[in-house]
Amino acid sequence: MGILSGIFGPSKKEIWQLLSEQIGSEFVEGSFLKKDKVVAHIKQWSVTLDTYAVSDGKTSTTYTRMRAPYVNKDNIRFKIYRSGIFTGIGAALGMQDIEIGFPEFDQDFVIKGENEQKLKELLANTRIRELMQLQPRFRLEVKDDEGWFGASFPDGVDELYFSVPGVIRELGQLKGLFELFAEVLNQLCIIGSAYESNPGVELV
Repeated sequence: MGILSGIFGPSKKEIWQLLSEQIGSEFVEGSFLKKDKVVAHIKQWSVTLDTYAVSDGKTSTTYTRMRAPYVNKDNIRFKIYRSGIFTGIGAALGMQDIEIGFPEFDQDFVIKGENEQKLKELLANTRIRELMQLQPRFRLEVKDDEGWFGASFPDGVDELYFSVPGVIRELGQLKGLFELFAEVLNQLCIIGSAYESNPGVELV
């Protein structure tokens, strides 16, 4: 590590490279137009960790995100986020607030979706709830595709998508996110909401 690392702590790049080594994933070094990313292969799925910036013309905010395309068997949609942070999102899509029957979790998180029973089955997985609770900031959803400037997905393919403001450099937190994605994708297969097959999508 250089002098600046000794003063300010390890850089994002250093932490993410270490993460890649410890979880057996691939660190892809960025370029002028592309950010560094970590790509982990979990069964047939590729889970990608990177950052992106949003500008309003005056200031720019960097977000950490994690994405995993998958074959959505029953077109389930949901958004799960910590109470009080993203309150109200999903209303325009007609999603209803759902309580899953675990009081502490229901208190800490807002759960929106169209299929209450499937979300209860998804979140019945104790490890999934534990991993979500370990994240200080949290927003997880299923997206149809990445919009005008991102990847367009084939019919039947959606994306498990996590995004929060800031750059996550905490190694344990990042490991927890990769484990969470593995657990959620596996549980979606168990409850009949995903196929354990390659979605045929490569993220940029």
